[in-house]
Amino acid sequence: MTAKERDALIDRYAEGPEEVRKSLEGFPPDRLTTRAFPGKWTAAEIVHHLSDSETVSAIRLRRLLAEEHPVIYGYDQDEYARLLRYQERPIEPSFENFRAVRASTTQLLRLMSETDWLRQGWHSESGAYTAETWLQIYAVHAHNHAAQICRLRDAVK
Repeated sequence: MTAKERDALIDRYAEGPEEVRKSLEGFPPDRLTTRAFPGKWTAAEIVHHLSDSETVSAIRLRRLLAEEHPVIYGYDQDEYARLLRYQERPIEPSFENFRAVRASTTQLLRLMSETDWLRQGWHSESGAYTAETWLQIYAVHAHNHAAQICRLRDAVK
């Protein structure tokens, strides 16, 4: 991946919270926990997931940068949703956590050297894992979920 390609992905990553914020505009607050599509997450579950995923991903990147050959562990996002009571909690603190962690990580991404981008760890579910791998995943993560929230918003209105 070239530096220019990385910079474009970092910019996209940085735009994630604004995309999610816009997707929540006009969403009826009393419908955030409505399961509009069977077997799919609610808007509240998505926002809490983004917060937890962002926290986990921030640690993953920091481990890649600060440890030699770290093991990056997968987790069961559906169990997080259930056990961390995503349907029972207000979304505002989780959205603010998502926004703040992403802003902090964006700063770090913009300071990384070429050597930093090549550091490698091992993901427990997918094998070799680099900072570039990380960036490719998380640059689009929030945007994908923002699109889900938009579909949910349209369905519950």
